[in-house]
Amino acid sequence: MSNAFNPYKNQVRRAFNRAAPTYGSAAHVQDAAAQRLLAFTRTQPLPVHVRRVLDAGCGVGQSLPALSSAFPQARCVALDFSTAMLTRATGSPYSICADIERLPLIDGSIDFYWSSLAFQWCSPETAFREAFRVLSPGGVARIATLGPRTLYELHTAFSAVDDGDHVIGFATTEQWLAASKTAGLTVQSHLDETLFDAAADLRTLLGNIKATGACTVASQQRRTLGRKGWQALQSAYEAFRRPDGALPATYDLILLALRKPA
Repeated sequence: MSNAFNPYKNQVRRAFNRAAPTYGSAAHVQDAAAQRLLAFTRTQPLPVHVRRVLDAGCGVGQSLPALSSAFPQARCVALDFSTAMLTRATGSPYSICADIERLPLIDGSIDFYWSSLAFQWCSPETAFREAFRVLSPGGVARIATLGPRTLYELHTAFSAVDDGDHVIGFATTEQWLAASKTAGLTVQSHLDETLFDAAADLRTLLGNIKATGACTVASQQRRTLGRKGWQALQSAYEAFRRPDGALPATYDLILLALRKPA
């Protein structure tokens, strides 16, 4: 996402604070993404000595048990910019409320940098620059983020209703890779996968998105759809109904294995 989105970080933070109580029960895609990133991580070489691990954008801490298990001798730090999310994170005695674009960590202090579905809310260049800064020489980063086909069904359906922005602008895999290289990181590997959420009706599907806090796209006041607008949206989304009867929401998952040169 471009730097133009950064002024709206407080709005995004408020959305995640509101969603914290419902996040755990609704974050099916987020949990699946973390599992895919963990499996991807196991296929890539890791530093021999990992003393400090950072979960950047930890949410309610769903990745922390796996990270603690993978690096039992390391200090695992949980970091999120939502205070409400962070208070629900368990699995680490060390927590920091901060933005991953402005990490309150000293240079070279992290050996293993993990971030699952947080980078899409950031400027790729800024987030990668901060990751490079805090990584120790030879340290690695494992990142899951989202690409431009994410929620394409919703974007397409809303185009039948109005010309507003209802889905954030997601960077392509090529843009993520270019930004990481510009920051000084070496790409060890990358992988593109697809995840799906699904529900019997559109109201439930959109409710799932809102319950995870991922519903902020811009600073302007969103216009109320109204009855006719909602009916038009439902009608347009019906074009994506699957043979099994469910309405899908696509998530374009991008997995990155990066390393800071020694």
